[in-house]
Amino acid sequence: MRSPDEELADLEARHLRRVLRRIDSPQQPTVCMAGREYLNFSSNDYLGLANDERLKSAMVEGVERFGVGSGASRLVCGTQGPHSELESALAAFKHAEAALTFSSGYATAVGALSALMGKGDVIILDKLCHASLIDGSRLSGATLRVYPHNDLDKLASHLEWAKKQTESTSARVLVVTESVFSMDGDRAALAEIVALKERHGAWLMLDEAHAFGVIGPSGRGLGAELGIEDGRIDLQMGTLSKAAGLSGGYLCASRSLIDLLINRARSFIYSTAPAPSLAFAARASIDLIAGDAGDDLRRRLWARVNQFAEGLGVSAESAIVPVILGSNEAALNAAEALKESGFLIPAIRYPTVPRGQARLRVTLSAAHSAEQVNALLAAWGSSKS
Repeated sequence: MRSPDEELADLEARHLRRVLRRIDSPQQPTVCMAGREYLNFSSNDYLGLANDERLKSAMVEGVERFGVGSGASRLVCGTQGPHSELESALAAFKHAEAALTFSSGYATAVGALSALMGKGDVIILDKLCHASLIDGSRLSGATLRVYPHNDLDKLASHLEWAKKQTESTSARVLVVTESVFSMDGDRAALAEIVALKERHGAWLMLDEAHAFGVIGPSGRGLGAELGIEDGRIDLQMGTLSKAAGLSGGYLCASRSLIDLLINRARSFIYSTAPAPSLAFAARASIDLIAGDAGDDLRRRLWARVNQFAEGLGVSAESAIVPVILGSNEAALNAAEALKESGFLIPAIRYPTVPRGQARLRVTLSAAHSAEQVNALLAAWGSSKS
């Protein structure tokens, strides 16, 4: 039997061992780590709301009005006013009949997929889908098919196959994709995917985690930007841990699908409800994102995204701009060089990304200044020379 130490040594030898980094400051452009300040270009806090005074005040008000804990799961006595109000706000924001919140985006994906899909059903995933979507699909027991990233011809082929396999049964066919892909920052061919799933009578689950708050009118996501709303996307999931500045996950769908999840999603049923103060602050975040303040933050964010992308000589479709370096060692060395220069951008390696595609995943925020982005561009240029 191999020991944990042997396994860790193997990870170390392959430049795959991870470590935790302790930050002793709020999430913001400048963070403190081990007594030194760094410019942080690795956070998913796209709108700079994680340390926003308005949301901190909302969180404090939530604690004062509803306490610090929910006391039980949602189906026992853990559903408090802020949970219900947040779900109503999310449904209205995403133009859906209903919404359900979970403790995290991972819990949302695993809970929804394993509850709605099962043996005899078919799930068709984009190859670059997030680990939570892959894990939820595997746990469901459904037959899985994977299509190369954004390969519409292969997706159509899988849909044709699935239709033939299930047409004489009550089995479900579900296409799963992200709208903005978390490691590459590119977008799904969503209009074409929706047309294909409708042509073949399938459902679509769209993960808007990295588009929520950032893309589309009022930050409603890629579906809204393309005018694909009002139920054409069967399951819209996302998180409250990125642009919203907090934590948690959500899923928006028809009332009947949400009611089914309440009864069958194990990660929802058997988890203590998130703190009511968190739900209270998340409701305030939705209001902020949807209003004029949110529009202003998005303008600032996209100005920084475009500034950085132009400086690198690349195009950007989201707040995520990857710099692919290939080997694990190259990515680790680049991350360390930038860290020595005062920048926090950890290396991203397998299994988060495919082998041979290790990278620096640069993320921009509305809270970054133009001067900070210029400093990163200068440091990157120096590190290559």
